[in-house]
Amino acid sequence: MRVLVTGGGGYIGSHAVRALQNAGHAPIVLDNLVHGHRDLVEQVLQAPLVVAQLGDSQQLQAILTHQHIEAVLHFAAYTTVGESVADPASYYRNNLGDTMVLLEAMVREGQCRNRPPMPLVFSSTCATYGHPEQMPIPEDCPQQPINPYGRSKWMVEILIRDWAAAYGLPAVILRYFNAAGADPAGDLGEDHTPETHLIPRVLHTIGGKRPGPLMIYGDDYPTPDGTCLRDYTHVADLAHAHVLALEAIYRPAAGHRPSLLTYNLGTGQGHSVREVIAAAEAVTGCPLQVSVAPRRPGDPPVLVAATDKAKQELGWSPRLSQLSTMVRHAWVWHQRRHGCRRTS
Repeated sequence: MRVLVTGGGGYIGSHAVRALQNAGHAPIVLDNLVHGHRDLVEQVLQAPLVVAQLGDSQQLQAILTHQHIEAVLHFAAYTTVGESVADPASYYRNNLGDTMVLLEAMVREGQCRNRPPMPLVFSSTCATYGHPEQMPIPEDCPQQPINPYGRSKWMVEILIRDWAAAYGLPAVILRYFNAAGADPAGDLGEDHTPETHLIPRVLHTIGGKRPGPLMIYGDDYPTPDGTCLRDYTHVADLAHAHVLALEAIYRPAAGHRPSLLTYNLGTGQGHSVREVIAAAEAVTGCPLQVSVAPRRPGDPPVLVAATDKAKQELGWSPRLSQLSTMVRHAWVWHQRRHGCRRTS
């Protein structure tokens, strides 16, 4: 299957490209390279790359037509919460506006081919839940996002729901919790500037790529060690879920299969900030100096996924998502990509 992967030069998108290749599909990457990496697409994955803005409707339509695209995996988005608060306009323009251009193009291409729109798998987030009303969080938990990033993703989900109802768009929405780790081969991984995610921040501090001490934001939460609990899932496991989601749309099913499916992707287990630090110290053999700062506004104490639906309907279970495995794979990547070395 020829699959357009928007944002395929980014962290999760690049791993999804590899998963598609391993499953026998033919991915084509569309990325504006604002946060994506040309070298990973062209040299590591050796996948076709189109450098373009998703919101360029003419170029997008030409790609769908001339590349004979059969499905879309949509990762192209800005993802930093703090940045979204400081500059919401760019988040709504990029995440929401450009996705509308994509959806319109997919419907138009289907009409030109005299067939229903091609399937879409959308990269969403647990940030759409805001402060969840129950834990673990099921897919039908009320969505009350608390920042522009989460709201932009929630609004895209609404667009997809309306397109599915009105135009018959087959779609799967996947809500990630915390992506972590790197490809076991060590040649794909996380590379953000600036880096805001905990595990790379820990490893960059240990590896001397950022000054210490590492800041812990709040140690007085109602959790076993006072720090926030998050549900970390290996990025390769997330990528595998996208292949299963895509294939689920085509899989024959007894009776009626809804045109829109939604799944949480997580492990159902939370790890605290201090647990992540301890795992990194064990993997690297290097102690980490930390300092405690006040809580950040809006940080829930616990975010953990209810995962039964994805397991039952997609047949998806995380295989690499033990904390030590994720940290070890990330450490190999950051040593290779950023020259991280133990500092003591």
